[in-house]
Amino acid sequence: MPPSADDRSPTEPLQAAIAEAEKLIAAADFIRTERDLAEGYDYLAGSIQAVMQLSRAHGTGHPYFVSSTGPYTKMGLDNPDTLYYHANIEPEAEYLITGVRGSTVDLSFQVLNGDYSATDVPNGDDAFDDRRLDIAPDGSYQLRYGPPKENPGPNYFVLGEGASTLAVREVYGGWTAERKGSIRIERLDTIGTAPAIPDVDRLRKRYRAAGRMLVQRIHTWFNFPKWFYLDLPVNTLTEPRLTPGGLSTQYSSVGHFDLADDDALLITVPKSDVPYQGFQLGSRWYISLDYVNHQTSLNSAQAQVDPDGMIRMVVSARNPGIANWIETTGCSQGILQFRWQRADRAVTAADGPAIERVPFGKVRELLPHYGHNAVDEAGWRERIAARQRGFAERMLG
Repeated sequence: MPPSADDRSPTEPLQAAIAEAEKLIAAADFIRTERDLAEGYDYLAGSIQAVMQLSRAHGTGHPYFVSSTGPYTKMGLDNPDTLYYHANIEPEAEYLITGVRGSTVDLSFQVLNGDYSATDVPNGDDAFDDRRLDIAPDGSYQLRYGPPKENPGPNYFVLGEGASTLAVREVYGGWTAERKGSIRIERLDTIGTAPAIPDVDRLRKRYRAAGRMLVQRIHTWFNFPKWFYLDLPVNTLTEPRLTPGGLSTQYSSVGHFDLADDDALLITVPKSDVPYQGFQLGSRWYISLDYVNHQTSLNSAQAQVDPDGMIRMVVSARNPGIANWIETTGCSQGILQFRWQRADRAVTAADGPAIERVPFGKVRELLPHYGHNAVDEAGWRERIAARQRGFAERMLG
């Protein structure tokens, strides 16, 4: 038997972390129903899957982009319109990122430290969209990240102290009309070499790292709604504001809902001239609701716009018979979130939403253009089919 300094099972730290995370899920103070608990256990399953993948990709010597969050590994109120990628980095090394810009509505880059927060770089190299890049007519581009240097050349961005992650977001308006690009990362001092084959001790470290990530992940996103949402009056939305910790061109309006079966929220917002405008619901686990098989989100490219230029949405458990129904999928409480991205101007209160809690039975008479929005059962099924097809093409395209 090969020698080992530790005869314990390598998976023991992960097993302990899973048990701790399960207790945290089961003890959540917002659980009201068996369904809430089931959603929590499903969230836990996705989190376990995510941290196992992330721990295996954790090495910084030979980085590559992996999916940060997705439909089966959700966290952090993931945007249904976004593909998230990340690679692990070190601030002392230099990296070459090569890609082709797709036709998606937004492409952005952000450097984070290990605590899901931005690093501190005076010249603003932490977070920006692709308008800061030199992109060739065929959509191709290159950028480099690394330590400060003299005469770095174009598309060179300085890594701040504590930099550990390069995050990339690709945002869709039309799920079928827009095509994603391509991207890869190389660490210049290791490209062309191979990483060491992991031994048992290294695998032990991976399992320990996965366990730490799992518990931290649960704690972090349990607390996030408390910091930014739950002190707000229920069934309200804030005025647009710069997104905390995000890009300087991203604004958000946030809130949380608590609705009975015969309640509805009527939300009215102007269709924006900002390139990306999206709305979604999230659960109290701070993840998106099922956006593939249900219409739990809409962006301005998908939504029905009334003749007066307003988008009117109805958030409810029951179907009001309109194109802009936002399904709660049976959740009585959860998160409300608007995003405006790639803005070249301030997004103000005039751009923001109005919201009103109303009896479900009053929805039809309160919508001034109900006939313009009406959708029958066949039309609704086609809307859902379009989401399912668009999602499938996006994930594999």
